[in-house]
Amino acid sequence: MVKRENLSKKGGSLLSGELTEQIGVIYEAHYDDIYYFLLYFTGRQEDAEDMVQEVFSRLLKILPRYDGRVAMKTWLFSIAKHVAIDHYRKQKWQRLFSDNWLALMKSTEGLPEEELATKEEMYSIQRALQKLKPDQRIIVILRYIKEYSVKETAEILGFPETKVRVDCHRGLKALQKILGNACEERIANEFAR
Repeated sequence: MVKRENLSKKGGSLLSGELTEQIGVIYEAHYDDIYYFLLYFTGRQEDAEDMVQEVFSRLLKILPRYDGRVAMKTWLFSIAKHVAIDHYRKQKWQRLFSDNWLALMKSTEGLPEEELATKEEMYSIQRALQKLKPDQRIIVILRYIKEYSVKETAEILGFPETKVRVDCHRGLKALQKILGNACEERIANEFAR
């Protein structure tokens, strides 16, 4: 987990008390959402943690220019989207979703066989998700894992709502094709778990 104290320094000098407090409040309110979004995108805890730190580092640089026209959460997701795409471009030759992602899934109920089948199914979906184009992957993650509305997703990505709908539909169709006979509803239900 990224330490809040790491965010209170900029270029070796301390930030003003007001800005430090503002960053702390934003960090506490939105860390989990940003972290899990990036975790779903990369599939690697270490990468997600590094990327969260990058999101908040970028926020430090641009927070004084924040004018409130969009919600802070929307603004942070926009920054996280750019960080994720930058990461993808840098790491495109590496596998973005590792086997370690399954280790984060904990059994909460049910028989071990059922839990294993569920984990195997999620692993298949994760592997298929990695094969999507980054823009489609981001939209599918925001819509079906983070459960944002079309409008919220469009605001986060800076896209028209029609593009979000079309790309989401295409992303689900691509997942369906990759997974074989799986239907869109089953895919969406798995992501909503």
